[in-house]
Amino acid sequence: MSQNLEIEFKNMLTKEEYQMLIHFYHIPENDIFSQENHYFDTSDFLLKDKGSALRIRQKGGDYELTLKQPFQDGLLETNQRLSIEEATLAITTGKLPNGSINELISNLDIPFSKMEYFGSLLTKRAEFSYKEGLLVLDHSFYLNKEDYELEYEVENYQDGQKLFLQFLKQHNIPQRKIKNKIQRFYEEKR
Repeated sequence: MSQNLEIEFKNMLTKEEYQMLIHFYHIPENDIFSQENHYFDTSDFLLKDKGSALRIRQKGGDYELTLKQPFQDGLLETNQRLSIEEATLAITTGKLPNGSINELISNLDIPFSKMEYFGSLLTKRAEFSYKEGLLVLDHSFYLNKEDYELEYEVENYQDGQKLFLQFLKQHNIPQRKIKNKIQRFYEEKR
């Protein structure tokens, strides 16, 4: 099990803005990689109601179960590595493996056995260092929909926010309210 605090700023992009940034930062096609998120919650969205989310991320041949929970200026991510067999069983049957995340969900008074598989979201991602953080350009596909998103992951909230807003201004990208990937996925699923 590993834990880390995720502080990030996000903005939706148009297809044209996404392509402009890919071109501006000279990102070659072979630097764009794919990852797939498989989402879980109870049928009545008990995790979502607590501001939390549960996913299995498949990146290359690696699988990781991640619980995201609200924490200070960001999200506390708890990660649990999975074998391909554990991940496949979870995705095909909804049966998640025991471990530290099971305990954390139980501490939220949510029965781990009630978790269900809701579906997946595929992202083509480009990422690179930018000033004091990591800039991420995402092109996501889910439920016959696609969208574009900019993320800026940082260590310090105040500095990161200032740099992110400067970045948007520099590239003439309007600041847009955004819902995270799992929220967009659930809204589309409903």
